[in-house]
Order: sequence, then structure tokens, then C-alpha cells
Amino acid sequence: MSEVPSSHEKRRPDRAALVIAPVLFLLAGIIWWDAGRLAEMSNYSRIGPATVPHVVAIGLALLAVWTAFEAWRGDFPEREPVEIQPVVMIVAGLAGQMLLLKTAGFSIATGVLFALTAFGFGRRKLWISLPIGIGFSFVVYIIFGRFLQLSLPAGPLEHLFF
Repeated sequence: MSEVPSSHEKRRPDRAALVIAPVLFLLAGIIWWDAGRLAEMSNYSRIGPATVPHVVAIGLALLAVWTAFEAWRGDFPEREPVEIQPVVMIVAGLAGQMLLLKTAGFSIATGVLFALTAFGFGRRKLWISLPIGIGFSFVVYIIFGRFLQLSLPAGPLEHLFF
């Protein structure tokens, strides 16, 4: 049987959560301030474009208070160790997409993002996931770029067909 900590044992405050709480509160303040500028634009109704951002800001502020309270009590569960390689691969995929988007086009750049994200999640065969990602991205390009007439960056693959 596992031991249940007694009520006399005091857990330390969770420092990471104590850092996250003010960040959430700051984000709530920024959203509230920005929504206040939206409210100035429309004075004809009580419910307008600033209503939902105000609700989101209130929710974030409440979440910040709750996070700080739980962090101070030390009630957060123990976190699992973070694996660095998957995070690096996903960030590399995002960076690769941003760098390739204008030159290689939407399909190839997003295919690179797909392949590196799949690699980060454990799919080690890039020679399979890269063409699959490019294929899926090309279908997305066709749906959004051609059918819905949205502006997506075209590269050599898109120019080959359109």
C-alpha cells in the first residue's frame, strides 16, 4: 500500500506555479486593457466586441488567483520530467516552416513541420512522414487556397499544378 502523507507534513510552495500565476494575471490585464479600447469604438450596445475579451480576462484573472492559491498550498501533483528532444524537434519544425514558407510554399513548408513533429513524437522514418506531410498539406492548400479562395503562399509544388 502507498503511504498517504500525514496532515502534519507540510509541502513546499510550488515555485513554477508561483511564477505562472502573475504571468496569467498580467495576461488578463493586457486583454482587459485591449478590450477597453474596443469598447470605445462601439457605444450603441451593452454587448459588443469587447464583451468576450472581458469575460476571457476575468477567467484568466480567476485562474491566476486559483493557481497562486494552489501553488502556495503545494497541492500541485509532482510533474514528470520533460524530454528535451521532442520539444526541440517540434520547435525546429515550426522554425523550418517559417523559414521555408515564402520560398518553398505552403505544402513543402508545412510538410516539413509535419515530418519533424512526427519525428518528435517518435515516428523516426522521415522518408515516409515527409511525403505524407507534403501530401496532406497540398490537400489543405487545395481546400483553403483554391476552394475557399484564401491567400496561402505558393511554391514550386503549387505552381506545378496551378
